[in-house]
Amino acid sequence: MKIAIVHEWLVTYAGSERVLEQMLLIFPDADLFSLVDFLPSNQREFIQNKPVTTSFIQTLPFAKKKYRQYLPLMPLAVEQFDLSKYDLIISSSHAVAKGVLTGPDQLHLCMCYSPIRYAWDLQHQYLKESGLTSGIKSWAAKWMLNQIRQWDYRTANGVDEFIAISRFIERRIWKVYRRKSNVIYPPVDIDAFTFNDNKDEFYLTSSRMVPYKKIDLIVEAFSQMPNKKLVVIGEGPDYKKILSKAGPNVILMGYQSFDVLKNHMQRAKAFVFAAEEDFGIAPLEAQACGTPVIAYGKGGALETINGIFESLVPTGVFFKEQTVSSIIDAVQIFERESHNITPEACRENALRFSSERFQVEFRNFVNKQVSLFLESNN
Repeated sequence: MKIAIVHEWLVTYAGSERVLEQMLLIFPDADLFSLVDFLPSNQREFIQNKPVTTSFIQTLPFAKKKYRQYLPLMPLAVEQFDLSKYDLIISSSHAVAKGVLTGPDQLHLCMCYSPIRYAWDLQHQYLKESGLTSGIKSWAAKWMLNQIRQWDYRTANGVDEFIAISRFIERRIWKVYRRKSNVIYPPVDIDAFTFNDNKDEFYLTSSRMVPYKKIDLIVEAFSQMPNKKLVVIGEGPDYKKILSKAGPNVILMGYQSFDVLKNHMQRAKAFVFAAEEDFGIAPLEAQACGTPVIAYGKGGALETINGIFESLVPTGVFFKEQTVSSIIDAVQIFERESHNITPEACRENALRFSSERFQVEFRNFVNKQVSLFLESNN
């Protein structure tokens, strides 16, 4: 079969790109499409240095840095890809990739990281964080998101089968599209995060510093626990705001290399995670190092961490609210119960999400769907 893989945009190597990397390892002869491709020459190995067919957004002014601002044009752009010569189309989608046009003799499978979050249940949070809660720009944004929602719902009909990255996203797909989906967890590079059972007396959090990651809450919580040390790795728009809330026991290291991050993950007493994520790779990377996780008990974390009160073989502690007091309570519970959490249990749990497991599950799913599709068309 002639295969096309459609990815949203190629600008960095992050969560969805790790999935794309595995897809291309499974189907190395597939052709690759993306709205824009601004990957530097030294970061193209994960796409096997393939040529990429891009959309007209690639050549628009300031697209390299401002491509997200062309969201209103993205539905039109993705519909311009001519995929008529392909038998199997796999869309790698968290925004518009699933909206490619396909025919009745083509099988379209969508790896869905989420329906467009900022157009559906997270619209109000997105508008608030973007300063678009009032005024003419606010109404323009709301109208645009309304149009995106209508297009997004309609184009779900062009997908033959959805794959969800977690049961949390499975529920969101059903809520938004009223479509059933199959859960295949994303791959985690377990081998890159070496096991270590010798822990130091510090807690760690690491993330891009944007509002929904809630790093500020973690920093505030530890600033109120001056006898506990917190190390923060990462940078982003909220860096100065977070720095202003840091007590002397909180160390902000800014951006660090992978080796430095891994070293801290291996040695940390626990990894603290306050975001509501669709899946959440960082907590699994910490567990792969043998490090327990203290996490907000919503979203994908509930599927990747075994809570101290929810599992016979725990790997972490959940807190129920995204508040300073709730984080403090969880840290205190962890210190009281941590003797029940072993580094070996954390590592064993992380192994459930390996790249090898993803390749087997994804290949088997695709092969099954191709067989069913061919049978139904004969």
